[in-house]
Amino acid sequence: MKIRFLTYLQLSLSLLCLPLLAQDAPEALRPPKGSPVAIVVFEDLQCPQCGRVAPLLVQAARTYKIPLVQHDFPLPMHNWSFDAAVLARYFDTHSKELGNEFRLDVFAHQMEINPQNLRGFAEKFASEHNVGVPFVIDPDGRLAGLVRADKDLGMSLHVDHTPTIWVVSNKKSGNPYVEVKDTAQLYVTIDAMK
Repeated sequence: MKIRFLTYLQLSLSLLCLPLLAQDAPEALRPPKGSPVAIVVFEDLQCPQCGRVAPLLVQAARTYKIPLVQHDFPLPMHNWSFDAAVLARYFDTHSKELGNEFRLDVFAHQMEINPQNLRGFAEKFASEHNVGVPFVIDPDGRLAGLVRADKDLGMSLHVDHTPTIWVVSNKKSGNPYVEVKDTAQLYVTIDAMK
């Protein structure tokens, strides 16, 4: 009787825990409030594959009318990606749309950018968008701190390459997030998560 009760109790507890597994998704792998599905990407502005994939992610987000949540993940072997991420954060302070447009512009011109001309590239972009660029972009280090926080978040999620792309949902059962390793499957994955 005691063994049968313990088995029943263990089974009941395991069944109760099943829905909790989906709810235990890390906060970063959940869509923003009010959105059932989103695309989450950890990217490096100097990464060629990130540059190739960025327009596809933007188009998918527009097509499905879902958020695209971008996180900075500058890789140590890239000599200007961290500074470019700080510049993108600076443009985010004017508007998130402007920051995202800067990111796309950087991706489109990766082959022309180097550590010596990155500042000039940012100033030209700013001028074209009627925004000033201060002499010191990040005097208190707050923007660099945001980039580092994104990198730390990625490390906590075991991100080890860029781009790392997830389609995330607010599903209560099943897997609430799926990594997209083949971008040809992005739309299929979004459809499956809806």
